[in-house]
Amino acid sequence: MPKYSFDDLVYLMSRLRDPQDGCPWDLEQDFASIVPFTIEETYELVDAIETSDNQQIKDELGDVLFQVIFYSQLANEQSMFSIDDVLDNLIDKLIRRHPHVFPEGDLQSRKGRQNIAKEQVKVSWEAIKANERGGKAQFGLLDDIPDALPALTRSSKLQKRAATVGFDWDNLSDVINKVKEELSELESAKASGDVSEIEHELGDLLFSCVNLSRHLKLTPETALRKANQRFERRFAYIEKALSEKGGSAQQASADEMEALWVEAKQQGL
Repeated sequence: MPKYSFDDLVYLMSRLRDPQDGCPWDLEQDFASIVPFTIEETYELVDAIETSDNQQIKDELGDVLFQVIFYSQLANEQSMFSIDDVLDNLIDKLIRRHPHVFPEGDLQSRKGRQNIAKEQVKVSWEAIKANERGGKAQFGLLDDIPDALPALTRSSKLQKRAATVGFDWDNLSDVINKVKEELSELESAKASGDVSEIEHELGDLLFSCVNLSRHLKLTPETALRKANQRFERRFAYIEKALSEKGGSAQQASADEMEALWVEAKQQGL
C-alpha cells in the first residue's frame, strides 16, 4: 500500500473542516482556540526527544505538523494565505538567510566547498534579520522577540540580541559577580518585607541566572527541565523508601526526608 503524502494531509484537513460532513470539533476551532494544543504538542515533542523515543518522536512530529496544516487551512478559508504560501515564504526566507549556501539567491545555486566558521554565519544571520526588521518597520533591536515566549527563553533571546551590539559582560567572572549582587539585593528586599520589591529583585536574580547560562553556553530552559527531572526522581525515591518502611511523606519529618534525599543523590538519581 502506498504511503500517504503531504498533499493527502492537506486534503484530510480540508475534509475535517468541510461544512457539509466535516468533524464538529474541528469546525468549531479558530486560531486562538488551537494555540493551547500547539504549545502542548510542542512540549510533547521535546519530551520524546529528551527520552530518545524514536517512535514517539515520529508521532509527535506529525502532531506538530498537523498544527501548521490546521492554521493554514483556517487562513485559506479566510482568503488570508494557503499552505503553499507558507512554504514559499519559508523557503524564500531560508535562502535569503543562507547566502553562504545559496550564493545566487535561488534554491539551485551552490557555492562549492568552503571553510566558514559558525560564528561568521551567526553574524551574517543577525545582519540579515536586522534588515528584515527594518522592512517590517521593526527598527528596535528587540522589537521582533515575541512576548508570548516562555520567560526563560525570552530572557535568553533578549540578552543574545543585545550582545550583538556589545551590550554584554566581558567575562564569566563579571556575570557570576552580578548573580551574587542580585542575590544580595533580594536578601535586602526580603528584610524590608516589601512584596513588590521582593518580586522585582527575584526577577533580576532570575534574569542574571539566565545570563549566566548563556555565558556558560548552556540553555537555561534545558538546564531547568533537567533539574525538574532530577527533583522528581529523588522525591519518588523518598516516597518509595518511606512506603517500604510503612510510612509516607505526609508522616515523615523534614530531617527524615532530607536524609533520604542525600541517599538518592549518592545513588546518582
